[in-house]
Amino acid sequence: MANLNIKLIKSVIGTLPKQRKTIEALGLAKVGQSVEKPDNPQIRGMVERVKHLVEVVEA
Repeated sequence: MANLNIKLIKSVIGTLPKQRKTIEALGLAKVGQSVEKPDNPQIRGMVERVKHLVEVVEA
């Protein structure tokens, strides 16, 4: 199964609480931090909600 490499590229300061919780649920805390998650519809939906804050590379 494919994986997604998700990197936080912008700060969550000034974002909506819902977006902050989504970033936290993805396992991201600091700008520049990167996590690897499975490529499934749930993760894709989370990434879509915060697409302006993260960078995604399909692995």
